[in-house]
Amino acid sequence: MRDPFPFAPIPALTKAVQPWADRYGLYTLPLHIHEVLAAALFYTFIHLVVSPIVSTWWFPSYYPRHSRSKKVNWDAHVVSIVQSTFINLLALYVMWHDDERREMDWQQRIWAYDGASSLVQSMAAGYFLWDFVTTLCFLDVFGLGLLAHASSALTVYTFGFRPFLHYYSTVFILYELSTPFLNMHWFFDKVGMTGTRAQLYNGLVLLFTFASCRLVWGTYQSAMVYGDMWKALHATPDAGYIAAAALAAKDAALADPNVNNMVHVTEATTLPAWLAGTYLLANVTLNSLNWFWFVKMIAAVRKRFEPAKEDKVAVPVPAVSGGEKAVAATGLEGKTTAPRHRRQASIEDVMPDSEELRDGTIQ
Repeated sequence: MRDPFPFAPIPALTKAVQPWADRYGLYTLPLHIHEVLAAALFYTFIHLVVSPIVSTWWFPSYYPRHSRSKKVNWDAHVVSIVQSTFINLLALYVMWHDDERREMDWQQRIWAYDGASSLVQSMAAGYFLWDFVTTLCFLDVFGLGLLAHASSALTVYTFGFRPFLHYYSTVFILYELSTPFLNMHWFFDKVGMTGTRAQLYNGLVLLFTFASCRLVWGTYQSAMVYGDMWKALHATPDAGYIAAAALAAKDAALADPNVNNMVHVTEATTLPAWLAGTYLLANVTLNSLNWFWFVKMIAAVRKRFEPAKEDKVAVPVPAVSGGEKAVAATGLEGKTTAPRHRRQASIEDVMPDSEELRDGTIQ
């Protein structure tokens, strides 16, 4: 499927980035650099202009205008909810309408170029470019952990311009389906709606999307990409793909990546072990975090539904005649016992704190 982005590449920008892209083997980056920068500028505009105006208008009593760190954090959550909603819709659109992507074999899933999937990848790279620059500018607010997350995510998405794993760019971006509800949970806390029915219902949807998209879908697709990478580590593209790519120098049609999606393969094309290892490590780390946080959620849910325990506590009462011996035997002279119930459980017992989730790189 061709790239559905409404604006064509900017020739001057393409020419400027071409030598750098050729040097590092990022052959499709010149076709999409304008999209990466457009996304980064769009999210910067949301952060610096839209969020302060809209938040002050809609939540004048809650928007932290006089606290630099709280304001930056609030605005970053606004960007996150806009980005996650947009990228989910875009990825679902591509997966539904991209027939070429649906028909890819394992070699194409590893090395093929796909214009629509590249747009998803470009939008994600633009977001992480914004995230990296913003975290660097406000390092005292976000800390080194989020800077490491932003830089590593940007690096991983940049490698996709080799091209590499375009097929899976839409697959794993669907992890973001739970992110809008995570951000909503955070905003409910900030506007004084903690423990309300709205936050409860949002929390239940968060748990469902987290489990279905990150654990069920994510684990299954991780197994798929591991299998494809294992094959690629022990093989090279078929001779037919290599021959068609070689003819691209003589046939302009075959030089078009939208016509010949394997145009960048050669006899020397392989999957470097360092690249496979980088993706494997990143994927295993993220999946482990997902399972860790879900186990924490399940433990919190079990705690929420445990029957309330009655603890005996001493309560002073007037002494009564004839009962001195019994009272003395218990050591509670002038006292009796009364049940003490635990506090009412709230939505905060059901899921981890949203700041902890953010520090756990669940974005």
